[in-house]
Amino acid sequence: MRMNRPILAAALASVIFLAGCQKNEEQQAAAAAPPPSPVAVFTTKAEPLPITNELPGRITATRIAEVRPRISGIVVERVFEQGTIVKEGDVLYRIDPAPFQVKVDSAEATLKRAQAVVDQAKRTADRQSRLKEAQVTAVQQYDDAIAALAQAEADVGIAEAGLAEAKLNLQYTNVTAPISGRIGRALITEGALVNTNDTQNLATIQQLDPIYADFTQSATDLIRLRKALKDGQWMSANNEAEVQLILDDGTPYALKGRLLFSEAAVDATTGQVTLRGEFPNPNNDLLPGMYVRVQIQQGLEKDAITVPQQAVQRNNAGQSQVYVVNADSKVEFRNVTLGRTVGERWQVTSGLKPGEKVIVEGFQKVGPGAPVQPSDWDPNAKPAPEQASASADAGEKPATEVK
Repeated sequence: MRMNRPILAAALASVIFLAGCQKNEEQQAAAAAPPPSPVAVFTTKAEPLPITNELPGRITATRIAEVRPRISGIVVERVFEQGTIVKEGDVLYRIDPAPFQVKVDSAEATLKRAQAVVDQAKRTADRQSRLKEAQVTAVQQYDDAIAALAQAEADVGIAEAGLAEAKLNLQYTNVTAPISGRIGRALITEGALVNTNDTQNLATIQQLDPIYADFTQSATDLIRLRKALKDGQWMSANNEAEVQLILDDGTPYALKGRLLFSEAAVDATTGQVTLRGEFPNPNNDLLPGMYVRVQIQQGLEKDAITVPQQAVQRNNAGQSQVYVVNADSKVEFRNVTLGRTVGERWQVTSGLKPGEKVIVEGFQKVGPGAPVQPSDWDPNAKPAPEQASASADAGEKPATEVK
C-alpha cells in the first residue's frame, strides 16, 4: 500500500495538469473566436404591389388637319411661317381675289336689276288692284300683274343667293387655318394653280398639346389580367389610370398622363389591343411618330413580398439566393424565385415568408451558420466603401429578370 502512494500522487498530478491544459485551450479558443458580425437586415412583409406593365407605343397628334383650297385659283401669297404655331382662323395663303371680286360686282348688279323689276311689278299690281275694285279692268290682267310681282320677288331671292355665293368665294381667297396647332412645311409656292379637286394639300397642321400615345398590349395578357381581377387575386386600380412615358433614350417623361380608352376589338394580324393615353405637351417635347414605352398601372397584387435588389445574389447556375437571419441570429442561405421589379426592389414569388429578416448589407463577411448581430437597414444610409465595392463585384442589381 505504501509503495502505491507515489504512483497515485503522480496520476493525480497528471489528471490535474491535463485538465488545466484543456481549460487553457478552451479559453484560448473562446478568445480567438470573433464576435457576431453586424449586418443590416430588411424585414419582409406582405403588401399590395402595383401591377405596372411597360408597353410599346407611338406618339400621335391630338388633331390633324390638312389645309386645302375651297376655290380654284392662283396662289399669290404665303402668309405663315413654316414650323410655327398658328391659331384657328389665321390666314395661311391668299389666292388671287380679282376674278372673284368681279363676280361679286356682277352679282350685286344682278340683284339691283331684280329689285328694280320688283318695284315696277309692285306698282303694276297696285294699279290693277284699284282698277279691279272699280270694275274697270279684267280679272285676267289683275292676275297677270300679281304673278309678275311674285316672279320678280323670286328673282330677287335668286340674285341675293348669287351675291352671297360670290362673296363667300371671295372670302375663300384667304385660305385660313381650320384648327390651332403647329403647321408644317409649305407644300406649294406662290404662282401655283390650286384646285378644289386636287389631291395635294397646301400644308398640314397638327395639334400637339395635349398629345396622344397609342400603345398595344397582348390580348392574352389583357384577358389574364381581367380574369385575375375577377377572381380576386388582384385588386383593381383607380378607374382613371395614370400612365408614364419612357422616352426612346430610357429617360422618363416629366409629365404623367391618363388612360383614355382601349379598343373594343383585337387586331386580327397581331393579336394586340390598342390603348390610348393623353399627355400634356406644353413645350412640344413629344412629336408625332416618336417611339415610346408606356408604363401603366392596371391593378394591385395582394400580399406581395419584395426585397431590395442589392440583397439578391446569384450562384454560378444563375439561381437567385438571399441570406436570411433565423431566430437564433444565425445566417441561412435561401433560394428564391423572383418576379417583377418595382423601383429598387425585386418581387419574390417563392422562397420567403412575411416577417423574415433578409441581409442587405454585411453578407460579404458571413456564411451559412455564422452568428450575426442584425440591425434594421436604412436605405438612405451611404454604404461603406467595401460594401459598395463588393456589391459592384457581385452584380447585385441585375438588369434582367431571372426566375
